[in-house]
Amino acid sequence: QVQLVESGGGLVQAGGSLTLTCAASGLRFRRYGMAWFRQAPGKEREFVAMVTWTVSIYYSDSVKGRFTISRDNDKNTVFLQMNSLNPEDTAVYYCAAKLWGDRAIRSNQVDYWGQGTQVTVSS
Repeated sequence: QVQLVESGGGLVQAGGSLTLTCAASGLRFRRYGMAWFRQAPGKEREFVAMVTWTVSIYYSDSVKGRFTISRDNDKNTVFLQMNSLNPEDTAVYYCAAKLWGDRAIRSNQVDYWGQGTQVTVSS
């Protein structure tokens, strides 16, 4: 069975950095576009970043220049390096997988979700 397990969330001060990790199992990882979404309280889940199966990269405008997504196909892992964090980045961050995902995706296009990891940025 497919599992996506996020880690690395926590509490950080504004201006700080965190790196999220998503470990995938039960799927042919190289065939999947891997994405990060986030959901703040009272808001819809939103796209953050994606690295496609061809290793093209997409970011939302709100994180471009501050966040970096990457993948390690040998370790079935995707990362999200988050710098210059601000309180508006506070949310639960979800790892997502899309078979043959080759462009930025919407939440209703995701094949598999992780359980999420909380990121809280204090001002």
